[in-house]
Amino acid sequence: MSVKLKRRQFTVKEYDLMVEAGILKNDDKVELIAGEIIQMAPMGSRHASCLRRLDRIFNKLLYSKVIIDTQIPIQLNDESEPEPDLILLQLRDDFYEEKHPQPEDIFLLVEVADSTIKYDREIKIPLYAENGIYEVWMIDINQQLVEVYRQAKGNIYQNVQLFFRGDILTIEAFDDINLTVEQILG
Repeated sequence: MSVKLKRRQFTVKEYDLMVEAGILKNDDKVELIAGEIIQMAPMGSRHASCLRRLDRIFNKLLYSKVIIDTQIPIQLNDESEPEPDLILLQLRDDFYEEKHPQPEDIFLLVEVADSTIKYDREIKIPLYAENGIYEVWMIDINQQLVEVYRQAKGNIYQNVQLFFRGDILTIEAFDDINLTVEQILG
């Protein structure tokens, strides 16, 4: 006999109040996904290296065109406030002081994955699609490839492409900028 337990779902507002009250600390490494507080996986050195490399590449290429955030919350809806590895945001004079970036503010969202590949593919990427994030890259460190997701419809992306070493990627919002998989993976 299995027992079905009731889960307490949280809203973004309740989650943010937990941080303000000190129940959750800024260094707790958690994020709110579909109403549940999820412990984030520790970041290994290869993950961190890839993220630093991306930050440097995007700063060099897009510094005057976007705001580049790494591991900063975005608000997808009333129940989800994930912290993607990297996002390219529309420029704003207030630097999103009043509220976290929303889906319509995001040009590109990037997740770097090694131990979290299954979670990113099955939970986070469908959540990003469902909330209208136009372009998502998942960098699979283990397989040494970049998965590019575009054209969200419902909770899936209509266009999914795999890029391997030797391939060239373009950010759809900045189609004049080309990156190689080698630049991303090192």
